[in-house]
Amino acid sequence: MDNYGRKPVALAGVVIYMIGAAMAALATTPTVFVASRLLQGVAVCCTAVVAFSGVRDRLNGDDAARAYGFLNGTLNIIPALAPLLGGLLAEAFGWRAPFWFLVCYALAVLVLIALRLPETRPADTVRVKGLPVRQYARILSDRNFLSFAVVNSGAMGMALTYVSLAPNVLMGTAELTPLQFSLVFGANGFWIMLVSYFANRIIHKVGRPICLATGGVLMGIGCIGLLLGVSLLSGAAQTHWLAYMLPVAFACAGLAFVMGPATSYALEPYSNEAGVASALVGFVQMAGGAALGLLAMAMPLPPKLSLALVMLAGCLLALHARQRSKQIKSQLKKIA
Repeated sequence: MDNYGRKPVALAGVVIYMIGAAMAALATTPTVFVASRLLQGVAVCCTAVVAFSGVRDRLNGDDAARAYGFLNGTLNIIPALAPLLGGLLAEAFGWRAPFWFLVCYALAVLVLIALRLPETRPADTVRVKGLPVRQYARILSDRNFLSFAVVNSGAMGMALTYVSLAPNVLMGTAELTPLQFSLVFGANGFWIMLVSYFANRIIHKVGRPICLATGGVLMGIGCIGLLLGVSLLSGAAQTHWLAYMLPVAFACAGLAFVMGPATSYALEPYSNEAGVASALVGFVQMAGGAALGLLAMAMPLPPKLSLALVMLAGCLLALHARQRSKQIKSQLKKIA
């Protein structure tokens, strides 16, 4: 991407995604279906990195944090809303219908990118030769980069753990129907979108450090809420879906507050290698989040306690990043 520009990579990613979606819709064997989904995953990596790189190319500071907050909010809404939309399409037209819908959607995005997306790569971008292992190692050795990138890992780990445990807790223990489950899941997705919008509106007034602290506190409240529910509520009350979703709503609000500022701080020093740095932020976010979620679910603990531990990790990482942001601010004042 740093070699060829943002727009060509975005176009290639969308074309690959269309091919993967069409393969899934036409698949007649499990092997072809899984291969098609892997191809779609590769495509999403292309488009996601383009989006984050484009923000770094054009914006800085609070403006960048607002844009990253919007992007991350959108990424975290998808797991909540996709099952609802996909389920409705599959129920009405069969299981292949969601994939044909994705083909049409990708085609519309392809046209939009071709006609409207400007090339944002700066002229002084560092060119990449082969696999940029040295660049990755240098960026990962930056304590500031890691401090902020792992905040996204904690937030993503919380979201992935919540999503993974939700069917068992909500449909198994709380006995929600599939439709009720989809509605609750979708409502939380809209909640994330609403809080993301609010956080992006106030970030200019309160600043990124305050947003990091607010997000950490909200995830901490979610953790405490789950623990209090397990400790104090009666057995019947613990099985109610609100005993799970109310703490989750607080933690997801925290996610909406932290991911934009954390991403902007992590990428801020890398204006001339935004593609490599954005890819690395995405890798740390997804790989770290997945590892944290898998570790939590592998523990011999009840689902709510496992999720509470991940929320606690997200809280502590966000509060540590808040301290790091204060150090950066004081260093900049000394330089000035």
